[in-house]
Amino acid sequence: MASGNDMKAHESTFAGFTGLVKWSAIVTALITAFTIYMISN
Repeated sequence: MASGNDMKAHESTFAGFTGLVKWSAIVTALITAFTIYMISN
């Protein structure tokens, strides 16, 4: 478990990680949808 002194750094790192995962999932879904659209035409 992180000590009290490390919690702010932990929260900042975790927030950055979850934001990156969220945007990566959205971009991947858009690229996948575009690829499927291009293949179907």
